[in-house]
Amino acid sequence: MLPTSTVASQRIADHLRAAILSGTLAPGTRIRQEDLAASLGSSRLPVREALRIMESEGLIVIKPNSGAWVSRLDRKECEDIYKIRERLEPLALAESIPHLTPAQMDALEGIQEQIEANDDPDRFLILDRAFHLATYEGCAIEQLSALVRRSWNTTQHYRRAYARLVDDSGRQVINYEHRLLLDAVRRGDTTDAEHFLTSHIRRTRLALARHTELFTPYGTD
Repeated sequence: MLPTSTVASQRIADHLRAAILSGTLAPGTRIRQEDLAASLGSSRLPVREALRIMESEGLIVIKPNSGAWVSRLDRKECEDIYKIRERLEPLALAESIPHLTPAQMDALEGIQEQIEANDDPDRFLILDRAFHLATYEGCAIEQLSALVRRSWNTTQHYRRAYARLVDDSGRQVINYEHRLLLDAVRRGDTTDAEHFLTSHIRRTRLALARHTELFTPYGTD
């Protein structure tokens, strides 16, 4: 059985993760330990541990003698992370594909069908994240998987803002790219899969770069 403090830390971390990934806590929002502890009926110790967990996942930044803030990126930082994703995620996918089961591939098909039937940007964000992370489930290199999850976490807000700008033709392109990727995964063709995924991430990176308004600075309180 896990120590009570560990259970409490995980509970608080889960709460923070959900709030940040859903956009309830925006980039640049200050997280005050005492306020968080009071609102969740917790002591300061598990809150501090939860904040460290969130920092390791790339969701918050802890500044010594200053406090904790929800992670925030400028346009250059976001572009750099996408460039890293263009290299890391195809590798994670290639490592994953040989180990994906027929059931996992069927689950991917189900997620994509939900994406195609959906027109809500916030729902798309959840499904798109589920689709891509599910393609990496067979990757046995935990360090690589952790880096991939961290990069998805740190760019979550900007993908949400961009998803709200995508029109019907843009959604058709996304679905086409997903279908190409899914077909390569089913065929076990890691070369095609890596190529399709690299192009998919690159296209989003270039699209984000054209929307500088998405990187308007947020407040820090």
